[in-house]
Amino acid sequence: MKEKQLVCGNVALSEAAIRAGCRFYFGYPITPQNEVTSYMSLRMNEVGGVFLQAESELASINMVFGAALTGAKAMTTSSSPGISLMQEGISYLAGCELPAVVVNVMRGGPGLGNIAPSQSDYFQAVKGGGHGDYRLLVFAPSTLQEIVDYTYMAFLKAGEYRMQVMILMDGLMGQMMEPVSFPEMSESFSYRNDWALTGCKKREPRSIKSLFLEEGVLERHNKSLQKKYGEIREKEILYDTFLADDADVLLTAFGFCGRLCKKAVEELRGMGIKAGLFRPITLWPFPGEVFTGLSKKSRKIFCVEMNAGQMVEDIMFYADNKNKVGFIGRTGGGIPSVSEIVKAVTGKR
Repeated sequence: MKEKQLVCGNVALSEAAIRAGCRFYFGYPITPQNEVTSYMSLRMNEVGGVFLQAESELASINMVFGAALTGAKAMTTSSSPGISLMQEGISYLAGCELPAVVVNVMRGGPGLGNIAPSQSDYFQAVKGGGHGDYRLLVFAPSTLQEIVDYTYMAFLKAGEYRMQVMILMDGLMGQMMEPVSFPEMSESFSYRNDWALTGCKKREPRSIKSLFLEEGVLERHNKSLQKKYGEIREKEILYDTFLADDADVLLTAFGFCGRLCKKAVEELRGMGIKAGLFRPITLWPFPGEVFTGLSKKSRKIFCVEMNAGQMVEDIMFYADNKNKVGFIGRTGGGIPSVSEIVKAVTGKR
């Protein structure tokens, strides 16, 4: 059995990235993810990597772009307003099909908002915050061990598909502490380089770009991207369920709210209500077909989120009957309590 370490979520994320082979980290301080930049400033030096505190989030994402061009495993992290500033760079990465990992430790918004936990960047992550027809593979961990596991996986999938992978978690998960087991250190610090710009003294020159001015070329490029995204939709679906097979009332949630809903399901079962939980782990691609099957068995569906109802739109889209769907949410850094969820389901005040 692997030894466990008690760490906060931001440290779990950072160490997992290093063990996945990340050797280029660029970031800019913003609460509630500052432990990442602090930890990386120390650990990157110890493992022979590169840490650079950029002058802004715009600079950070473009530094990731430069490292990714060479095939290096690169990452940046930020929180909601900072991720907004990175959107153009993420679109450029997508257009050039460059592997990179981007982490959003969400805080309250819109605007500067506050530094409390939130899940209000769901739309931005899964619908595309930048310009153009592109997608991100989006993981939403619910425990600190999942933060470790899916951060490690994020680097693998970024290289496999030559795309950007986002870890989406709220500020509470970045700050809370749990025991975790870390994987062994990867010896692979870069992706396969049959496409990367690594110098061409002994090969033909390569070109990586997202500007295609010739008629029809950009459309062909977009069709190629959509074909890749279609493959990801078929292969990269991840989800978790809890007592969902016979659920009369089905709770749906992602990230930290999934933990709250699991406890609510236990309390509702104790009250004689056949409740269950469906938790998507990949927010894109969304496990829609699986959810549709579960929704047919349920009389009522409640979507629980720390926002004004963003994932609920996808839940309504995939539910067999959208009139079944209710919403339980808090905004502006508010966190639904287990008792609030139970009361909403039972109709008791």
